[in-house]
Amino acid sequence: MRASHPEPGLAVTVLAMLLALTWDASTGATLQIGFAALSGQLTVGWCNDLVDRDRDRRSGRRDKPLATGTLGAPTVRAAIVVALAVTVAASLSLGLRPGMLHLGLVATGWTYNLGLKRTLLSWLPYAVCFGSLPVVVSLAARGEAGPAWTIVAGALLGTGAHLVNAVPDLEDDRRTGVVGLPHRLGARRSIDLATGLLLAGTVVTVVVPVEGVDGVAVVALVLCAALLVVGRVGPRAWSFRAVLGIALVDVVALVLRS
Repeated sequence: MRASHPEPGLAVTVLAMLLALTWDASTGATLQIGFAALSGQLTVGWCNDLVDRDRDRRSGRRDKPLATGTLGAPTVRAAIVVALAVTVAASLSLGLRPGMLHLGLVATGWTYNLGLKRTLLSWLPYAVCFGSLPVVVSLAARGEAGPAWTIVAGALLGTGAHLVNAVPDLEDDRRTGVVGLPHRLGARRSIDLATGLLLAGTVVTVVVPVEGVDGVAVVALVLCAALLVVGRVGPRAWSFRAVLGIALVDVVALVLRS
């Protein structure tokens, strides 16, 4: 589990299930959506740690069980194969359109692990996956793609999440050959851009649906601003957790309005 990137994996799963409830999915459909999301996240997380094993060793990452040798690569490869089979079955159980789209998002996550993270397009898989996840959920729950603003909000939040997540490891990444968008921008500009993107995503999420600012929007904006501050001044592990918290606040705001 430690090699699967459990925090973002569980967060994406919870967010997908909350979106499903927002769009009146049945309990069974909500659980199916969550199971598909979780299995897909497991494959992406394990792939990431397996691909980065040697880099993590050179960087002295004691939090990575593959890098420290407490977990063997064959075990992770076997887990990936099983999780991929489960992901295919779970995704297609949602229906052909949402299932194929979700499998495309999982494949996009793999492209990040396998090479895009080292390029100027390192942000693209995050934007595509976060932006398209609401479409998958809406297709599975309602049979239609859902409002366009959810795609915009998701893409903004996803790109901001990528920038924030990369900042603590910029120097280690550069030493081991990873030079994506955050590395080219530098820490300060990455954080500044991420802050703008995350706030913009929150504004789109809480303002556009009601075409104005209400009490829910005010509370959500205040909470997200507070999380941004905590993410910037707290320990490095808090940065990405703050991003996940912002996404959760946005989805909860939607649930309260539904």
